[in-house]
Amino acid sequence: MNLPLTPIRFLRYARDQFPNRTAVVCDQQRFTYDQFSERALRLCGALASIGARPNEPVAFLSTNCHRLLEAYYGVLEAGCILLPLNVRLTPADLAYILNDSGARLLFLESRFAPLVPALKKMVPTLEQMILLDGRHDVSGISPDNYEDLLSRSAPVECDFTKTDENATAELFYTSGTSDRPKGVMLTHRNIYLHALSVIVALQTSPTTIGHLSCEDIQLHTIPLFHANGWGAAHVVTLVGATHVMMHLFDPEHVFRLIQQERAQSCCLVPAMAVALVNSEARTKYDLSSLKRIIFGGAAVSPALVREVQQKLNCVCFSGYGLTETSPVLALSPLKAGLDRTADGVLEAKTGYAIPGVELRVVGADDEDIPANSQSVGEVIARGDGIMAGYWRQPDATRRALMDGWFHTGDLATIDDNNYIHIVDRQKDIIISGGENISSLEIESILGSHPAVLEAAVIPVPDPHWGEVPRAVVTLRPGSYCTEDELLGFCRSHLAHYKCPRLIDFVDSLPKNGLGKVLKYELRKKYWQMPAAV
Repeated sequence: MNLPLTPIRFLRYARDQFPNRTAVVCDQQRFTYDQFSERALRLCGALASIGARPNEPVAFLSTNCHRLLEAYYGVLEAGCILLPLNVRLTPADLAYILNDSGARLLFLESRFAPLVPALKKMVPTLEQMILLDGRHDVSGISPDNYEDLLSRSAPVECDFTKTDENATAELFYTSGTSDRPKGVMLTHRNIYLHALSVIVALQTSPTTIGHLSCEDIQLHTIPLFHANGWGAAHVVTLVGATHVMMHLFDPEHVFRLIQQERAQSCCLVPAMAVALVNSEARTKYDLSSLKRIIFGGAAVSPALVREVQQKLNCVCFSGYGLTETSPVLALSPLKAGLDRTADGVLEAKTGYAIPGVELRVVGADDEDIPANSQSVGEVIARGDGIMAGYWRQPDATRRALMDGWFHTGDLATIDDNNYIHIVDRQKDIIISGGENISSLEIESILGSHPAVLEAAVIPVPDPHWGEVPRAVVTLRPGSYCTEDELLGFCRSHLAHYKCPRLIDFVDSLPKNGLGKVLKYELRKKYWQMPAAV
């Protein structure tokens, strides 16, 4: 018997096996798995009533809340594609994604209602914008909000046996390697098998305390629209564990929720971990329930791992993956029989492949490099969770998926225990606070200023965000421009977190014989310098 592999089955399983267990805690609201399932099925019915079409994206602009979690299942029940949007993007960024995806329906939290006039103007294909919470008198917003639609809709449960497991279930946009985001198509099969692989990886790790079960309580510190966050929407549900939602990251609120809900696990980007261990509020709360923290989104130092383990008294290790890989490819808990190294901890490395994933580190000839922790090559991967391709970009898909392997563009070493460790990025992604920032996008904006001749953007270390963008600029002959003017120009065109922290003016940029800017020369010069003054 072959049943379609679809995450729709996850919530049905949890509903049938754990109907009365608490599924979701969101602000003052609590829902059992029976209630969570009914609301997701009502969303399915509501989407049909407002004209949602099969295999089309339905967009959500929302912080972490129970309604966004319901969309992970209700949208798929309706045969549609879930498109979660990054709430930190500018209206122009959001408009590009909405136009590229062709989304006609947008659900958004009331806090983002001021964006509606701009989106209505820039995205002519948007037919309905529906508030997830509250009311608003902004022109263009539907008079019925999310709760109105659910209250009028009967639960509708699809026949999942007719689901095409190779159809796109979720669409996530990433701006990782170019100045234009690409939509990553994750299929029902990708998501289903990825969740099983992560669960098996956590169950079999000898250092993972509090293996996932229906008694686990996960605090969603990472946004569900983020690569480090969305996988938990499926993993936690499948085992019947509890989702604790947190709209926006705030250290004291994290501590309060851990104490109040007895949370056992969470995921953090390094910047969040720094904020937690340095918060004066930490000692005021009982954090004894916390058993596991997984780092992701950026490299974490061994010193930070040790500090978090000491101050939060829990097991910590790293995870590695990309939007294109559902996202997890590797985890770094300590393997049985291995000791922490003298100069650091293995848990701070990128990690080793989870079940269902194969990882290689290869040289320019696509041959495996020596496993000596010194030689550097590109990480390539294959596995059940790797994307079907990029939305409406067949050429980019072919470049990424060559010869049956996904080429990550990340450079790494590998040791004799098959732990890989990322050391650089081929495509100049800057990872700041867990967010991917395209240096090419910033360079394009700087280059559009009339006084700028050339611009190069590189990552530089930052004690809070891990790394931040720094720009090196040459001006046109006879032109004059100040740093403040260029920073203001960037902020008027880019989301604030993407903007350079500092701009340096130079007479010329280092280049090779072909005229290509040698960014590694700039990184050598600026890496030890502060990001801001």
